[in-house]
Amino acid sequence: MSELGVIGGGAWGTALAQLLASDGRAVQLWVREPEVVEEINRDHRNSSFLPSAQLHPSIHATSELADLASCSILLVVTPAQHTRAVLAALPAFTGDLVLCSKGIESGTGDMMNEAARAAQPQAQLAVLSGPTFAHEVAAGLPTAVTLACGGGEAQWARLSAAIARPSFRPYFSDDLVGAEIGGAVKNVLAIACGVVAGLGLGENARAALIARGYAEMLRFGDALGARPETLAGLCGLGDLVLTCSSTSSRNFSLGKALGEGADPRVLMADRKTVAEGAFTAPVLTAKAAGLGVAMPIVDAVDRLLSGAPAGEVVTSLLARPLTTEGVAS
Repeated sequence: MSELGVIGGGAWGTALAQLLASDGRAVQLWVREPEVVEEINRDHRNSSFLPSAQLHPSIHATSELADLASCSILLVVTPAQHTRAVLAALPAFTGDLVLCSKGIESGTGDMMNEAARAAQPQAQLAVLSGPTFAHEVAAGLPTAVTLACGGGEAQWARLSAAIARPSFRPYFSDDLVGAEIGGAVKNVLAIACGVVAGLGLGENARAALIARGYAEMLRFGDALGARPETLAGLCGLGDLVLTCSSTSSRNFSLGKALGEGADPRVLMADRKTVAEGAFTAPVLTAKAAGLGVAMPIVDAVDRLLSGAPAGEVVTSLLARPLTTEGVAS
């Protein structure tokens, strides 16, 4: 039986399964869609979500969560809004759950580690986050990530030995909250940067938005007890730079379409893959307001997704009162 399992057969989950199987180890991959399970096991391909990759034959797909219960390490890559329900359906698990999804749960406002702890209270939690495009990881291109371990250095020793590869370099942290905040907030900021591109506002505007968005990320992180050095690392600033700069980012692509005048309702209805920032924006806006944290760029994205015209939202953002530069302002 495989030591390693991946829950979620989208692009990122499939890429992580490909990474783990790159040294020939058996990997169990849970996939919701039966036709994708069949294709992976028959053809070693996932044409629906990661068509560029020829998958290692040691990856075995299944639609039965119980098949993964005997694994000692599970990477959880389900969309953030479904993570709690999927983990609740998994038999009681006492091994390492590595949370790889980026977002905040709607309705509860819970981070992924809180949702996972409620669903699997005996599991050992960790968070893997950083600047990672799935197709590049699957192709074996150099990648570095934050691996935040709630169990400290003992858990790090286990997980780094299982996950690290010559082209995939994890860095240790014990700040789960910081690692999750970086991934959740950057998705919303990537939508904003896409809007800048869609409106043709230029590179100056995009650079300014990244810098001021990073200040919002730091403020929000401080309110929840995240360490600033965590957010200055791969899971915060590193991921922010990547996803705010490329149409390979689903969130950036969504924002670009909004800037070009597309209806957000149509965009979300037609998307096969999830732009998590669209679900995170409203709950992040509410959570920040409850904490008394100013996040005007996040607020602007929330307004855009609610149907406000992009030009109007940008004009409002630029009309804010002048102030000093800094994290607190």
